[in-house]
Amino acid sequence: MIQDAIHARFQLDYPGFSLQVDLELPGRGVTALFGHSGSGKTTLLRLIAGLTRVSDGYLKVNGEVWQEGREFLPTHRRPLGYVFQEASLFPHLSARANLAYGMKRAGDAAMGREALAQAVELLGIGHLLDRRPQQLSGGERQRVAIARALALHPKLLLMDEPLAALDLKRKQEILPYLERLHDALEIPVLYVSHSPDEVARLADTLVLMEQGRVRAQGPVSELFSRLDLTLAQDQDASAIIEGVVLSHNDDYALSRLEIPGGFLTVARLQRDIHEQVRVRIHARDVSLALDDPGTSSIINILPARILELREIEQAQVLVKLCTGAGERTPLLARITRHSRDRLRLYEGQSVFAQVKAVALMD
Repeated sequence: MIQDAIHARFQLDYPGFSLQVDLELPGRGVTALFGHSGSGKTTLLRLIAGLTRVSDGYLKVNGEVWQEGREFLPTHRRPLGYVFQEASLFPHLSARANLAYGMKRAGDAAMGREALAQAVELLGIGHLLDRRPQQLSGGERQRVAIARALALHPKLLLMDEPLAALDLKRKQEILPYLERLHDALEIPVLYVSHSPDEVARLADTLVLMEQGRVRAQGPVSELFSRLDLTLAQDQDASAIIEGVVLSHNDDYALSRLEIPGGFLTVARLQRDIHEQVRVRIHARDVSLALDDPGTSSIINILPARILELREIEQAQVLVKLCTGAGERTPLLARITRHSRDRLRLYEGQSVFAQVKAVALMD
């Protein structure tokens, strides 16, 4: 077993539902537990937190055993932070007092204060500390709740659909702060979600759950591009690509990115040169050509090879491609069956992928 990892093995049986998992997860970064309602995501999170108990389970977090058979570390002794869908702040206390209450569970007061100061800065809530919850927006309340969880100086942060109760505007408000946490935290984060957008932006590793079982597990970019999984068969099917900002063209309001084995041109980014970014290219925004289109209004035309074709609807075909030097960059294209037959597309064929739009994940 890898020492710097989370090992979780549980079996739980309820009338009409059972959960059976045996997982080894990274000991750092964000792992998303993803699936439809009823797939077992929250149940698994509660088992890891110790809020739900099974007689025969196993949990080891970065070298520390929290459960082994009947040996069970109760929740209040587990060094974890838990963020729920609702912020659940004390309404009669200011944000500062809510955070101070959270710090009472921190084993080391000095480390707790340091962790809290870092969380307040990363989450941008310093100016909110004297307000009461009713004076905060939904996104602001949730940022305070996350800071309260981090004030415990946890060794594991659990987040159960923390954006589910927020409207789109509030989600867009809080997502950049969650990305900052992703970059700054040294601890592992388990993030429950049924939103592909949140997973694409925040997660490094993805655990896809269906009916209490792990359907697939691996890097986000790999699982988003697997045609046998529901993510790729959804209307918002897309490829996730990591890149680095190479240059900006202010005359045309464009930026150039280096991606594994190639380049992309996108709308002008408010990012520094050499800064890492993550982009999402929807399958519906990729078209295919047999020959180099040459002069075209589409800027990004990438040589590619077809890895797989799969009919997903009566009139639709999903095409998995690889592009770039070493064919290291995955792409998906959604085309009609008519186009597939007219172009006589087949696996292994060389084509040109025309990328009509690139969405920056920020």
